[in-house]
Amino acid sequence: MDDPQEAWLPITESRSGNVVTAVFHLLSSGIGIQALLLPVAFATLGWAWGAICLSLAFTWQLYTIWILVQLHEPIPGSRTRYSRYLQLAIAAFGPRLGKLLAIFPVMYLSGSTCIMLIIKGAGVMELLFKLLCEGGATCDAESLTGAEWFLVFTCMAIALAQRPNLNSIAGFSLFGAMSAIGYCTLIWVLPISRDRPGGVMAGMLDILNANGMIVLAFRGHNLVLEIQGTLPTSLTNPSKRTMWRGVSVSYMIIAMCQFPLAIAGFWAYGNKIPSNGGMLTAFFQFHGHDTSNSVKGLVYLLVVIHCLSSFQIYAMPVFDNLEFRYVSMKNRRCPWWVRFGFRLFFGGLAFFIAVALPFLPRLAPLIGGITLPLTLAYPCFMWILIKKPHQKGHAAEWCLNLGVGCLGIFLSVLLVVAAAWDLAIKGLHASFFKPPL
Repeated sequence: MDDPQEAWLPITESRSGNVVTAVFHLLSSGIGIQALLLPVAFATLGWAWGAICLSLAFTWQLYTIWILVQLHEPIPGSRTRYSRYLQLAIAAFGPRLGKLLAIFPVMYLSGSTCIMLIIKGAGVMELLFKLLCEGGATCDAESLTGAEWFLVFTCMAIALAQRPNLNSIAGFSLFGAMSAIGYCTLIWVLPISRDRPGGVMAGMLDILNANGMIVLAFRGHNLVLEIQGTLPTSLTNPSKRTMWRGVSVSYMIIAMCQFPLAIAGFWAYGNKIPSNGGMLTAFFQFHGHDTSNSVKGLVYLLVVIHCLSSFQIYAMPVFDNLEFRYVSMKNRRCPWWVRFGFRLFFGGLAFFIAVALPFLPRLAPLIGGITLPLTLAYPCFMWILIKKPHQKGHAAEWCLNLGVGCLGIFLSVLLVVAAAWDLAIKGLHASFFKPPL
């Protein structure tokens, strides 16, 4: 906190946040398109095991979030705050091992999430356009190419990304949270109010990949410390109290979105739900004909708004890292034109990768499994290394965190093997520089 550079960087420039802004950020970053695949996992695991695995995954990731919140200020009354995941990893594991373990997962979860938001958001924008012009040959003639839709979405996202710091995008996170709650609710309420497709039943397929879908539906751990870094702290009211209140409220809402989505989606579509797109694809495939264009347009619009809003918060660690390089070299705050240049550079890079690798979402289970320890394992190991419970006579606490951390590493290895095996069997079908039309 005594480092003046902290006041020059986007994540820690403003520490005037509160419970409300923390809830907005957590909801916008914690609910994602991945949640629409939960019914696919239930179609594999069935009712009982699906509910058990979803409950265990929710409890597990909520526990590791609690650890991160506590470790943000590990020593009460000190002026040490770890407002970035990488900083905490270095403090726990040491400079070399901390960077080795944390840099790739943190940058991947920020950068590649933005790339996948471009791919998904642009695709839904195209569907919204075709819905508004009511399809047909004229609509196809006037529509943009896949790369052009990617460019439109990227330009909109970078135009919104000119806010100076994480605390200043709370308004975007509000819209992102509202839109995510909106489409997650609509996408399960509408199917149960209509007739089910014929022949719906449960099936037992790939258990490991199903568990991977459940685990990867929960996201945002790489942003928890950053969000807490926007909160003020004092001896009487440390930031962990405010942050945990925000976490409690936001994850209660996330549970109210994801559990009904998984259960109702599986009830409505069973084994007929497509693995590519999940509930979004299933709804328009089976109920698009008896749903008004206004309702379909609303769902599309909410998805686009959420993608644009999520882009802002997931891009912020990348912006922070770029500006940190400049501040370290120049020892002064970034001028507005340098900040603009960094954001424009990242937007251009993300757009280029999205166009070059439009199949990147197919690799999400594989790379997500590689980065899974950041969510389920590293926080437990960092708690042991920083808090040292075994030296304070808390053997049970030490055993719990060691066991949970090792289990997280083991699960990550299993999910990587399952995802790689799935790709080997089904093939990647890579199409470089060929975005879908």
